Formats: sequence, C-alpha cells, structure tokens
Amino acid sequence: MTERPAFEELSSYKEFQKYYWYRAELVEICKSIGVDHTGVKTELNHNIAEYFKGHRIKKVSRSVSSVSSDTITLDTPLLGCKFSFNAKFRVYFSSLTGIVPFKFTANMATAWRRVKAVQDTAFTIRDLLKVYEGDSSYATYDASACEWNQFLKDFCADEGNDRFKPKLQAAAALWNIIRASDQPKIYSPALVQENMEILEKFASSKSI
Repeated sequence: MTERPAFEELSSYKEFQKYYWYRAELVEICKSIGVDHTGVKTELNHNIAEYFKGHRIKKVSRSVSSVSSDTITLDTPLLGCKFSFNAKFRVYFSSLTGIVPFKFTANMATAWRRVKAVQDTAFTIRDLLKVYEGDSSYATYDASACEWNQFLKDFCADEGNDRFKPKLQAAAALWNIIRASDQPKIYSPALVQENMEILEKFASSKSI
C-alpha cells in the first residue's frame, strides 16, 4: 500500500486524484499555491486541477448587470439574472423541459458553483439546460465528496464488523489507512482482514 505523499511531491493532478483529501486540507493546499481557497470540495479540486495545467484561479469580484425575471431567455447569463435553485427557476425549467415537478441535478449545482467561482459571465440558461440534458461536460459532480459516507455505510452493513466497538471509530481507523493510500476508497471485507492489527483494539472480548 502506497503512503500518501505531501502535495509538494506530486507532479500531476492525476497523481493527486489517487488520494483522499479533506476539505480543510484542500483549503490549505489552495492557500499554499496562491489560488482561490473558498467554496466546496468540488470547487477546490477544480482550482487545484487548473493549477496543474498552469492556470491560477483567483477569487474575482465583478459586478454584473441584473436582468428582470420577465426578460429571462435561454441566452440570459446566469450571473445576470439572480439565478438560484428556487421555486421561480424550478417553474421556469419545468416550462423548458415539460417535466413537473422539475428537480435540479447535482451536475447543475456543480456547474453553478463553477460559474460563480470563475465569474463566468458567458454561461447562460441554455448552457445550464445542456448540463441537465447531459450534453455538456462544463462541470460534473464529484462523487468523491461522499466516499467516506459510503465507506462507513458499507462497513456498518457488514455483520462481520459487529464485533468492533465502537463501530464508528473502527471504521474511521480503517478509513484513515485507505485515505492515505492510493487504493480505491471502497470498503471490502478483505480490508478488515488485511488490517486486523489496527482493528484488534476495537474487537470486543466476546468475539476473540
């Protein structure tokens, strides 16, 4: 199992992606390389990816002229129409798609976060609709943000782990090993067997 190296030792974003990073760590990395360190994990990861491409994304404050809700069209920029995932725009997208009730997707939310992060004044309602329909790769939801939750769920669902008390701490100990490695961040019973030395202290005396 390969230990996670320091960020400074990584030479590419592909290598960076092999490892799990907490949001607090991503914030510190972004600060250290001089890029915008605000936002959710998806945005921070995007900033780091751009850094490896030679681009430094800075936080930009830019005034955008507001558009009346009555004049919104497919070509209206999101930053110019006070866009939000609210009832008004849900109704608007229902009228565009014919889907009632309309539900915004994770990819749409990711795209909107990116638009705000880079102040993309050219991104329009039409572009967001393309994201919804799967016809755009502008931004996609980063499932890695949920890796720990899924890992914990799978660990607790394995009846063989009922011997570990408290189960949450046992799962966290195993997760920390995987998080710092280049292995897939997925639970399997084999991981328990491979790391019993670490987990033994959580095993109840009745199961030994």
